[in-house]
Amino acid sequence: MTGSFNQIGKQAMAGARLYVREHGDAIAGRKIEIVLKDDTSRPDIGRRLAQELIVNDKVALLLGGITPSALTVAPLTVETKIPMIVAVSGASITEERSPYTVRTSFTLGQSSSVIAEWATKNGAKKIVTLVNDWTPGLEAEKTFTDVVVKNGAEIVAALRVPLANPDFAPFLQRTRDLKPDTLFVFVPNNQAGPLVTQFIERGMDKSGIRLISSGDLTPDDDLPNMTDAMLGLLLHITIRRFTILRSTRLMPTDSVRLMADARIFIQSLAMMPCTSFIRHWGKPAAPPMEMPSWPR
Repeated sequence: MTGSFNQIGKQAMAGARLYVREHGDAIAGRKIEIVLKDDTSRPDIGRRLAQELIVNDKVALLLGGITPSALTVAPLTVETKIPMIVAVSGASITEERSPYTVRTSFTLGQSSSVIAEWATKNGAKKIVTLVNDWTPGLEAEKTFTDVVVKNGAEIVAALRVPLANPDFAPFLQRTRDLKPDTLFVFVPNNQAGPLVTQFIERGMDKSGIRLISSGDLTPDDDLPNMTDAMLGLLLHITIRRFTILRSTRLMPTDSVRLMADARIFIQSLAMMPCTSFIRHWGKPAAPPMEMPSWPR
């Protein structure tokens, strides 16, 4: 709820609470209570708070946060056999760390592969990738690269920037010097504005370099406050908007996802044992999505 990923946390809880408000706070005679702990976007704190939830609050299920936090919590689910629903993390590896986890939303590999297919079908031949150096960024980079190389394009540079306090300037300058026709980027949405602004300030939008992303550069809650620099950005966007979420006063990208998580969370409490439900839920992967030839 605080820290660098605070907006994601706020949207997530808005979606979960909205589901409870719309569908009731009891199921199979059991009272549902959402216990919120703020890890301040720090994985070490996330693990400690998860331990507190399990030991002190006796929770039946956990909702996992961003990838670093979810990865630190996953071993606890194995030790305690307390299931965790992957609520925010987009890295495929998260649920592989524990048989007591289930994903209801997306992976970076899915969205990155779709924009990669679109790029090569629309003339991308010489590409630079620019991602944050952490698990989601590396997955986006690898999946995107695998698809475009298979389709005959060339990755002329794979650039990685630090997750904390990144300075995009030298990486964008190197990209401009390489003169690619396409720049694929993945950064956390709180870094989207500075990245695109610097892209524009260097005149790269007029240099023939097409900027594309998996969709993370235009978070719904931040987009209204972004400048016209975001115009022309080519994205793969998979989240549908639900008008019911207007009542949360938050735009719904992560809220929609948490409504689905809350549904699984609550309905699983009606099934005993809960861990058996999670283990046999499986690891469903969303089917590949076709992207039209026009930008979205």
